[in-house]
Amino acid sequence: MKRQKSLISYIILVVAVLILLNIVSDKFFFRLDFTQDNRYTLSKATKNILSSLDEPVTITAYFTEDLPPDIAKTRRDFKELLVEYASLSKGKVVYEFIDPGKDQADEQKAVQAGVQPVIVNVREKDQVKQQKVFLGAYLQMGEKTDAIPFMKPGVAMEYALSSSIKKLSPIDKPTLAFLQGNGEPPLEAYQQVMSSLAVLYNIEAVNLSDTIPDDLRRFTTVAIIAPKDTFPEYALRQLDSYLSDGGNLFIAMNRVEGDFSTAQGRSVETGLERWLMGKGLNVEGNLIVDLNCGNVSVRQQQGNFTYNTQVRFPYLPLISGFEEHPVTEGLERVILQFASPITYSGDTSLSYIPIAKTSKKSGTQQVPLYFDINKKWADVDFPLSDLTVAAILQGKINGDQESRILLISDGDFAVSGSGRQAQQIQADNVNLMVNSIDWLSDDTGLIELRTKGITSRPLDQVEEGKKVLLKWLNFLLPILLIVIYGIIRMQYNRNLRLKRMEEGYV
Repeated sequence: MKRQKSLISYIILVVAVLILLNIVSDKFFFRLDFTQDNRYTLSKATKNILSSLDEPVTITAYFTEDLPPDIAKTRRDFKELLVEYASLSKGKVVYEFIDPGKDQADEQKAVQAGVQPVIVNVREKDQVKQQKVFLGAYLQMGEKTDAIPFMKPGVAMEYALSSSIKKLSPIDKPTLAFLQGNGEPPLEAYQQVMSSLAVLYNIEAVNLSDTIPDDLRRFTTVAIIAPKDTFPEYALRQLDSYLSDGGNLFIAMNRVEGDFSTAQGRSVETGLERWLMGKGLNVEGNLIVDLNCGNVSVRQQQGNFTYNTQVRFPYLPLISGFEEHPVTEGLERVILQFASPITYSGDTSLSYIPIAKTSKKSGTQQVPLYFDINKKWADVDFPLSDLTVAAILQGKINGDQESRILLISDGDFAVSGSGRQAQQIQADNVNLMVNSIDWLSDDTGLIELRTKGITSRPLDQVEEGKKVLLKWLNFLLPILLIVIYGIIRMQYNRNLRLKRMEEGYV
């Protein structure tokens, strides 16, 4: 009888401990991360942002409830992230979850806050129906506000949230310089790039002829994109001085250019190529062709009918060969137009890193040349492989200070144009430029979070029986450990009572 009462007492104790752990875990967040890429561990950059908060950040998460499991996981992951943010910020991050679908007024508030609904397919009773859902958040710090319109499943949640908080924080943003005055496109021509960079940086258009010597020091990074006119010597001297002070240069330049109206390719010389050659970076004056390429639209006529057809155009290489680097992490495919090979023959004490290359079947052609749209390309036209189209040079490039140059041999890869000529640029083209400038400019480490998503990997190569075992083990192991502890404790007390009953026990 006593043994039965004792067992009941221990069961009650176990239940009480579980309830207590549940209450405590809601207030204090702790988890062990055994993933290979530390996807569940907050970065040092995020911790620094949270520790530097001077006033509270209120986060209203507008997430629809009762979602399909794959989408509901996004809500759960975001809530866990907010719990951890609140804990590390010592209460400076305050959050609440609202389901806009339950109240028309809440739905209007969500939309007004910048959180946009999306339509998803939901399977219900062997039928697929469309449902409007909200997966976003609204942030407020004092009078400043920001919105995460849509948290796409699998995206870099930590980057989105930390960037948004940093955007609201009353700190001075680094300033970027985009050079003008040498035939570069205006800032409006990079609309997609600018909207991404404006979150973390101030951006200025700078003409070197209007700046005093060494005025570039105040810029974290100087970007030179698609210049067409010759750089005067004083401008190149200013760039040398900027590097000697530890500056960073992002250069996307055309060594050759193609004209679709005349179907011709020609060389481009601005003096920048000679300046780079003096540092060992050689952008060759010929055109890359690649079997893995984009298409161009060609107008054809058959009888009285005129129509457009897509034709493969090897002068538009599709780049998918990326080296492992923060700049290229997460990129899948970038399309370039009229690119040139990059080689290095400079000081071996500097670090030269090719970060993007052509396919295994590529080649080069000398300019000037005529583009034959109807050319029948063969394997013999692509005798080369792995030609570098983007590279990094870092070290003491000019003087005693560490500096960096990131060079891409196509100046127009992220230029969308402006006005009626504006066009949508492929997402990875934009990401390549933004990642590049982020890596050069950001001293917080947020660049490493841009592609840190919660991806689905582990169970796709595991047998079904083992999957079930792992799921039940994950659920039952904590409870089992507590029960085992209770049994050990009970046996210990039982042995102690028996020992006390022995004759001669004092």
